[in-house]
Amino acid sequence: MQRLEVSLRIKAKKLKEDICMLLNTCEDGLERITLVDSLQHLGIDHLFAEQIRTTIWDIHGTEFSSSSLHYVALQFRLLREHGIWVSTYVFNNFRGKDGCFRKDITNEPKGLLSLYNAAYLFVHNEPELEEAISFARHHLEVIRGSLNSPLAEQVKRALQVPLPRTSRRVETLHYLSEYRKEKDYKPLILELAQLDFTLLWHVQLMELKDISEWWNNLKSICGLTYVRDRIVEAYLWSHTVFYEQSCARARMIKAKLITLITILDDTYDVHATIEECRLLNAAIQR
Repeated sequence: MQRLEVSLRIKAKKLKEDICMLLNTCEDGLERITLVDSLQHLGIDHLFAEQIRTTIWDIHGTEFSSSSLHYVALQFRLLREHGIWVSTYVFNNFRGKDGCFRKDITNEPKGLLSLYNAAYLFVHNEPELEEAISFARHHLEVIRGSLNSPLAEQVKRALQVPLPRTSRRVETLHYLSEYRKEKDYKPLILELAQLDFTLLWHVQLMELKDISEWWNNLKSICGLTYVRDRIVEAYLWSHTVFYEQSCARARMIKAKLITLITILDDTYDVHATIEECRLLNAAIQR
């Protein structure tokens, strides 16, 4: 298994170098932001942090001149996701003289989906984006039955949970099977994403084994027979926040903290008497 893992890591390193070259040599702005978006969907953007940072600042310095709703909304979302303020005025080109979104943009389903996801990065007092959500959601619900794969599945997921509010790893799991059908599909990127997913899966198995042993020892030593066995759930919560391989320590610490909170919760709820709860609370307060 170790030999296989080493082989996979060597292959992943070579693919990473090739994709870095692709990012560095790509001069078309729309293609670059599409690449960044694909890397994020596939959960491998952390491997290209420097290149993505450069791309984001490059597109920040360009105008929103595209007539494509998809690309404007994608550019808006990526910039806001990376902490760069973008005005909602960029969507004015898609509004009519009455100030409402034009009906003709409903003929661009991918653009509607991008607008819908981008608008969920609204902040306080941005009614334009709240209007965009309502507009896009209504029309996506109308046309969802006539869409082809993978857009149909992406719209269905977004209507349930918008992309900015979705767990990154859940989105990656879906997009790994969808990316091949995308117009801008690049085999190198998919191959690296699949390798990275496999390598991370192996790390997760090892971590689950370690944390399960820690929990079984703790439960045995402290006599915690009354506490719910939620160690896998605690690890899943932690993994949702810290999914990168480099975050192993943070992932394990958070999972253990969640488990300790579960112990306290069950102690209060089902094990201790009222007087014991008061004593425990007093000890915690001290």
